[in-house]
Amino acid sequence: MNNITAVILAAGKGTRMKSSRAKVLHEVFFRPMIHHVMDAVQAAQVDATAVVVGHQQNRVLEALQQYTFTPVIQQEQLGTGHAVLCAEEACAGADTVLILCGDTPLIRTETIDAMINHHQRMNSVLTLMTTLVSDPYGYGRIITNDNEQVTAIIEEKDADANQRRIKEINAGIYLVNREFLFETLGMVGTANSQGEVYLTDIVALADNDGHTVNRFPHADPVDVLGVNSRVELAQAHAELQRRRNTDLMLSGVTMYGPDTIYVAQGITVGPDTVIHPGVQITGRTTVGIGCIIESGAVLKNCAIGNNAIIGAWSVLQDATVQPSEFIFPRTVRPEEFPDDSPRPECRQPPTFE
Repeated sequence: MNNITAVILAAGKGTRMKSSRAKVLHEVFFRPMIHHVMDAVQAAQVDATAVVVGHQQNRVLEALQQYTFTPVIQQEQLGTGHAVLCAEEACAGADTVLILCGDTPLIRTETIDAMINHHQRMNSVLTLMTTLVSDPYGYGRIITNDNEQVTAIIEEKDADANQRRIKEINAGIYLVNREFLFETLGMVGTANSQGEVYLTDIVALADNDGHTVNRFPHADPVDVLGVNSRVELAQAHAELQRRRNTDLMLSGVTMYGPDTIYVAQGITVGPDTVIHPGVQITGRTTVGIGCIIESGAVLKNCAIGNNAIIGAWSVLQDATVQPSEFIFPRTVRPEEFPDDSPRPECRQPPTFE
């Protein structure tokens, strides 16, 4: 039986985020982005997980308390290859190491499993995931020989003009024989524009040693989107929203304006419920069968009974709504607020125990 340990790289600062917060802690669809990665990995054919942390390591580890994993400390951020080297002890019991980054919140369990199955069928020493993009800027380019076999990955800053035109890019997900991985990483130098140990250099070294480097092409580039900026953060959020709403609609929930509706993962919504535009449902909320949630309602940690109606612009938190109950917002009277306080323009419901 092939034992697989996943190594998730989560030590970087993420300077392009322009933030004092570690990149992997930025929220995507109501959760830190690394949570999405952990969920996908730990539901896959993986036996153990190690997480490499460095920048704000205590905060990152605190955010991962609900998960079972081995923490690995990278004291200095000297590149992706160095980060994996730090995890050598954590991978001691593995035959194969799965490597991916903590800033890829759109990766799916089924994609990881398909790559694992492909790797095992090919009996590979090294398999890397690739994808085709229209704009490859910032990504490592896949270099192939005349037989279309992968011979190297060239990073953006080290690529020449011709190499930068290549549309097939490195998705940053690898499956590698453990012994080969750590032996080869020990030979990787820092002769590059960043002066770092590049994990990608193991591809050229494998090719030089006569190993066939298998690629696992993935047809949908969005699944392997790395979040490196606030723009990409918004793109990832929108994609997770789209996936979630698609699943809900296919399960029997009606949505008017699904691109404006946010229902966090893990929330149960009963069939024949109708959700109008601008609704946000988060926390531990449950929504029963046949409910109507009108425009602009915000629900957090609520229990909504069957056939209940939540009126437009209602804001409920920690509330229980009985079956067939109608919650309607009340108008806030001017005398309820001091003369110098701002007047709310929205409506809000009464508080429920």
